[in-house]
Amino acid sequence: MPTKAYAAANATSPVAPFSIERREPREKDVVIEITHCGICHSDLHQVKNEWGNSIYPMVPGHEIVGKVTRVGAKVKKLAVGDTAGVGCLIESCRTCASCKAGLEQFCENGMVGTYNGYEKGSKTDIAFGGYSERIVVDEDFVLKVSPKLDPARVAPLLCAGITTYSPLRHWKVKKGDQVAVVGLGGLGHMAVKLAAAMGAEVTMLSTSKGKEADARRLGATGFGLTSDKGTFKRLAGKFDFILDTISAPHDLGAYLALLRVDGALVLVGVPPDPAPVHAMSFIFGRKTLAGSLIGGIAETQEMLDFCGKHGITADVEVIPVQKANEAYERMLKADVRYRFVIDAKSLK
Repeated sequence: MPTKAYAAANATSPVAPFSIERREPREKDVVIEITHCGICHSDLHQVKNEWGNSIYPMVPGHEIVGKVTRVGAKVKKLAVGDTAGVGCLIESCRTCASCKAGLEQFCENGMVGTYNGYEKGSKTDIAFGGYSERIVVDEDFVLKVSPKLDPARVAPLLCAGITTYSPLRHWKVKKGDQVAVVGLGGLGHMAVKLAAAMGAEVTMLSTSKGKEADARRLGATGFGLTSDKGTFKRLAGKFDFILDTISAPHDLGAYLALLRVDGALVLVGVPPDPAPVHAMSFIFGRKTLAGSLIGGIAETQEMLDFCGKHGITADVEVIPVQKANEAYERMLKADVRYRFVIDAKSLK
C-alpha cells in the first residue's frame, strides 16, 4: 500500500516528505490509519544518529494512535472502527523466557522496534514508524485505546506513559508511599500524574523554580529545588521511591541519599556519560539503583486501561508534520509542555 510519510535520508538531513510501501495485511495483521503520532526525544537522537545505530531512510515515530481500517482473517481482539495504538515495538521472538513472561521489550533474541530496525526475519525490509498515514502491525503488538480519550493526548502514553508506569508498578508504588520524580518533561509530567493516581505522595525535584506550579497542577504535593544544596539536606531519607527522568549529567549519589532504608532510585533517563557512584551510597540503607525500559504488551495495555479509568492523558502541543523539524529544535531548548504530537491529517 503506497503511504505518505516524513523521513530522514541521513544524519544531517531534515525529515521531509517521503513515500513508503506498507505490506498488505496478513491473516493476523491490523491496518491502522494513523490520526496522531507523538514526537519522542529518542526520535531526535535516532534521526541525527546520536546513538550510532541509525538506519536510513528513517520514518520515526513510536507513539501511534489511529483507527483500525482493515483486519486479517484471524484477528480476534480488534475490529474495523476500533481506536488502536502502537508503541515502541512491533515484534519479538515470542519463544524466549522474557517473551513468555510478557517482557517482550527484553526479548533475548532481539525485539523489533517500531522504526529504526528491520521487519522480523528480514535484513532489507526497514521498519517504518508513525510519521506516516498508516501502519500494518500484527495484532499481538497492537493496543486497544479507549475512544473516550482524546487520541492526540493518548499518543504519548505509548512511550512516555509506559516508560514511567512500568517502574512504578514493578516497584509496587502504592497509596501513602513517598515518591519523588526528578525532572518535569515529557516523562516526568506523566510520572507525576501516574504516581499521584496510584495514591502516592509525590514530590517534584527540579532545577527550575518555575516548574513548581505546574508540578502541583499535575498532582505533586511537594517540590524541591535541586539547584539549592539545602534541598538535599531537607529531604534526606524521605522517599521510598525516586524515578529519575533526567538525561543531563547529575550526581546520583546525592539522590540516593534522599531514599529511606530499602528505597529505590530508578533511572529512565540516559545521560551521555557514565556516572560514578560510591558503594557507601548503597550500603548504608540497603538502597537500590536500577533502570527500566518501557514495558511489555500486556503491561502497556494495563497502563492504557488504568489511564482510561482515571482520565489520565499527556499534556501536548499538536502540530502538523511539516513542523517536525521545528519541533526538534524547540525540544532541544525544552520549549514544549510536555510533548509534541503530529496530527497525521497534515500528511494529506
